[in-house]
Amino acid sequence: MQRLTLASLLAAASTAALANDWTRIRIGVEGSYPPFSQMGPDGKLIGFEIELANALCAEMKAQCTLVQQDFDGMIPALQARKFDMIMASMSITEERRKSVDFSDKYYKTPNRFVVKAGTKFQFTTEGMKGRKIGVQRATINDRFVTDVFKQSGIVRYAKQDDAYLDLTAGRVDALVVDGLAAERGFLKTPAGKGYQFDGPLLVDPKYFGIGVGAAFRKQDAALREKVNAAIKAVRANGTYQRIAAKYFDFDIYGDAPGK
Repeated sequence: MQRLTLASLLAAASTAALANDWTRIRIGVEGSYPPFSQMGPDGKLIGFEIELANALCAEMKAQCTLVQQDFDGMIPALQARKFDMIMASMSITEERRKSVDFSDKYYKTPNRFVVKAGTKFQFTTEGMKGRKIGVQRATINDRFVTDVFKQSGIVRYAKQDDAYLDLTAGRVDALVVDGLAAERGFLKTPAGKGYQFDGPLLVDPKYFGIGVGAAFRKQDAALREKVNAAIKAVRANGTYQRIAAKYFDFDIYGDAPGK
């Protein structure tokens, strides 16, 4: 009898999951990655991705809850059902596609080295030998630096802001970061005065993917398609462009790669 009851409960849960119409959606966000996602002075989440998430929810007529999560725990938390999807500047890569599915892209930017102005580094394996390179943990930059700069000291951070602090304190020699996030969240702030981009644009799809998208559990194809339709709709009706114009003076959707 106990086995039958357990089987019935599991069947009911499975049926409920299949019947989910996604009118209530929990979205995993980071909250410490300006200008995409950060805490405002009033303690509320602000940023491009936050506004875009709210616009997508309005388009889907869904009641959404934003759930903060450190980036390195995003995919495990998604799989553990802490939330239903991720919007956290997560680049669409083949490696990540092994464990999650992605929406269509919603922005795309190149990654860059950031160093102190006047620094003369050769951004090769030999040229960076013995140097300390900072990256945010579990990002595409982490994987790239780990694979390519094996003779460098790699310093990993849970939050990008902590990496900027260590760069300005001289505890690392260079950072590898999303170029747009670095420009708007660091280089154009008082803390970033005296620092600059250097080296080549980092755009190899093997590491840096084909753009940034929302991530989903593989079994939630219906939610993914609903979000894809909403992305198309907000781009078609001008909502996407109005939100982007608050943060950027160029087309962030564009065609040069993106965490």
